[in-house]
Amino acid sequence: MSPRTAQAPSTSRWLFRGKDRRLTAYALTEGGVLRWTETRPGGPDWSGPDFIVAAGLTHLSLAQGPDGYVHLLARRRRSQGDDVMHAVQYQSGRAIGPWQSLGNPHTKDMNKARAVGVPAAEVNADGHVHIFLNNGNGAVNMRRQTKSVKWEGWKDLKGAHFREGMAAVVAVGGLIEMVAPVDKELLRREQAAPGGEFTEAEAVDGTPFPGSVAGLQTADDRATYYWSDRETPGIVAHRHGSDPVSLGGEPDEGPPALLRTPIEGHDCTVLAYRGRDGRPAIAACPTEAEADGLWWTPTGEASIGAPTLALDAEGRVVMAVIATDGTLRVARQKAEPGLALAAWAGV
Repeated sequence: MSPRTAQAPSTSRWLFRGKDRRLTAYALTEGGVLRWTETRPGGPDWSGPDFIVAAGLTHLSLAQGPDGYVHLLARRRRSQGDDVMHAVQYQSGRAIGPWQSLGNPHTKDMNKARAVGVPAAEVNADGHVHIFLNNGNGAVNMRRQTKSVKWEGWKDLKGAHFREGMAAVVAVGGLIEMVAPVDKELLRREQAAPGGEFTEAEAVDGTPFPGSVAGLQTADDRATYYWSDRETPGIVAHRHGSDPVSLGGEPDEGPPALLRTPIEGHDCTVLAYRGRDGRPAIAACPTEAEADGLWWTPTGEASIGAPTLALDAEGRVVMAVIATDGTLRVARQKAEPGLALAAWAGV
């Protein structure tokens, strides 16, 4: 039997550090999910890929809570209508919890059930998962866990003409906000209180390519969103109360990878994307100082799908991609000033 190969990630959040400080990477494959795990905190060796059986999955989204648990959310293709599947990785390298179907907002119309979009997910400060889904009618529905970890029903977040490519992020005071593109802007929904309802917030101007939006908490009270824009070359950055900023570069249409970490004692944001030539590129700037400029550095060989970023047990920036042969490639930050990556290694 030939080895299983990973599919192109559609999310840039697929590498996580667990409670035991080991990194784990996830990718969709035919018939399920592949998982690679560091054999010890800080690497460099990895185990895997382990194959997690889950038939019919078409997209995979992931989110991690403050408890270190990684939540796997996927859309599953079924003849009677697509549904959203959920499972949890509690401990690095151990078996994941059972897959659970969360259905979709359409319980009677199978045609509408087949048209639902790709789930976006985020975990609030209390460890409760929130799932956002284009319901196929151009509106967004949300389903979330309660304080008792039970699931509420699907809720309509109001609005119309939403396109694919939602992004959710923990922002103000541990609350969640969500953006979703429409024609020439991104509509926002935000919470006013923990566990509260989502209400309409001021929209964001922009024309992102489908599936290219990603968000990052860049201050205690706000998030910054980044995307590849149809009208502005390169990556665009935007946060509430400021004008969009062009960051340049030559990104493909997928979401950028985002990471906030100290570099030489300065609070910095690290960004990475897959370029139009297939090669990943990386850059960094002081957090919320994108307007001062940044410089993109191509690195490694051609890859597929979105790259990802995380910090390892030693606080080093780790960048991972799926190579064109469907295998995992990893590069770590060198032990020298600035942000330079060591040679790429296959796993």
